[in-house]
Amino acid sequence: MALALGACQSVPPPQEEPVTEAAAPAPEPIAYGNFTTEQLNRAILNELGGQRGYLPEAAQDYYAMAMETQDLGVIRRASQFASALGDTEAMTELGRLWIEKDPDSVEPHLVLSYQLLESGNVDEAVAHMRRVLELGGEIDFSSIATRTADLSIPARGTIINALRELRLTYPEHRSLHYSLIQLLEQSQLTEAAMIELVAYKKVYGDSARLVLIEAQLQLQQNKIDESLAILKVGIETYPDNRLMRFNYARLLVQAQDLQNARTQFATLAEMAPDDNETLYSLALLELELESVPRAKELFTRLLNVNYRPNDTHFYLGYIAEAEDNNSEAVAHYQQVKLDSNNFLNAQRQVIRLLVQDGSFDAAHEWAMSVSEGNPRLQALLTTVEADALLAAGYNEAAETLLTEAITALPDNTDLLFARVLVSERLNDSTRVEEDLRSIIALDPNDARALNHLGYSLADRTDRFNEALSLIERAVAIDPEDPAIIDSLGWIQYKLGRYEEALANLQRAYLLFRDQEVAAHLGEVLWAMGRHSEASELWDEALQENPDSTLLKRVIEKFSGTGS
Repeated sequence: MALALGACQSVPPPQEEPVTEAAAPAPEPIAYGNFTTEQLNRAILNELGGQRGYLPEAAQDYYAMAMETQDLGVIRRASQFASALGDTEAMTELGRLWIEKDPDSVEPHLVLSYQLLESGNVDEAVAHMRRVLELGGEIDFSSIATRTADLSIPARGTIINALRELRLTYPEHRSLHYSLIQLLEQSQLTEAAMIELVAYKKVYGDSARLVLIEAQLQLQQNKIDESLAILKVGIETYPDNRLMRFNYARLLVQAQDLQNARTQFATLAEMAPDDNETLYSLALLELELESVPRAKELFTRLLNVNYRPNDTHFYLGYIAEAEDNNSEAVAHYQQVKLDSNNFLNAQRQVIRLLVQDGSFDAAHEWAMSVSEGNPRLQALLTTVEADALLAAGYNEAAETLLTEAITALPDNTDLLFARVLVSERLNDSTRVEEDLRSIIALDPNDARALNHLGYSLADRTDRFNEALSLIERAVAIDPEDPAIIDSLGWIQYKLGRYEEALANLQRAYLLFRDQEVAAHLGEVLWAMGRHSEASELWDEALQENPDSTLLKRVIEKFSGTGS
């Protein structure tokens, strides 16, 4: 209430004239300067409302009062309420009204300049900044860059040009020079920013903020080593600057210098033992560097304070699994919640480990319980369970699981495709074709199913023209998929179109150095009489995939046919 009353420009109320009983006219509202009693009560109620959590209503009414009364004190107070609420439109209108009533006041020009800058009205914003300086006020221009991140490059260029002009008139304003460096760096005008930075350092000397900007300018030119060198000197000069050390540590990770990155994160942890995000980064580095006991200690510490529990449970599960403690791993993975980025990976691990241990019922019950009420997730986890069963060699169990799921969700193409993979393991080509055609019927643009059916027909039957038609449809839908390009080359080979096959298989292998693509490409080269090239290709692919039975089988097939 004291603030509200103190802000009001008022004079003592006039003396009331005595009124005779006979006249008895309606009472006139008492005026307090520019206020009526009603307005004064509104101001008091708005102050109380602001204190008691009714800020939007209070700010709105203060804005209305400012427009009604045109009182400078109310305008100023309404501006404060609008600022607290973050109402930029109201702040702009009130700022203009404030200037109209008190044109020589620094404060409204300053407030309005920032509001206009954030809204992209650059020319008017700079005009108000100039007025602040003309009135003898101060502006911290270095804060401008934090307000211009979302502006377009042309708009930011207008600010840069305007600040350069202001600097000619007010060269003593140090933050003007610094702001130019920031804005040029923000606009990735690296050379211009470096020129300004060097000039600034000559006049004002170095600082931690300048070191960070200079390092960033080097990064903008992809000069990681130079940026690292600058930051290394920077942390030696400013050893207590945590932001600089953090940037240095993060850049070391980017440069794959994990040992030194760990040293820097460890130092940061010593500087601020309660900084859990630093401890989390350090734990990840320890895990990456295979310092498992130390990583486990840090993740456990973070879990004890409930910091990023989903992530910490996931990595503790990973560590327990590495220690061959599957039950503990499962317990940790099961704590990873649905809103985590690691949720699906965690569920895969739970199901895989349970299946691996022979706990089929437990794996299925977990998959169903965690996906209850979510058919999409249920289908996904069913495919995960089927994959785990296949990996463990339980092909029939996987087929039974998927068939039951498809009965409940007959139009789910992911379940159908998962059964295709199982049927291939069981050599049930009839079921493979039926399921793939069901998928295509449900979604004629499913390139995966079109390609898979086309390749299956090309590889297992003599229905080559039908296979080519399916694969060409897949190529039209996804022309850059190397698996589809490989299928196209393979069916062209089957049709005797060797030159086309060679071109497509070479392209597929360039996009994806897969053992199957290498086998196909080599076979085409061999058929074209280029035996040495085929042998070199197979040998090279076998070096990259030494356990590939496919490559060994192809090499054995052609090794006795002459060279």
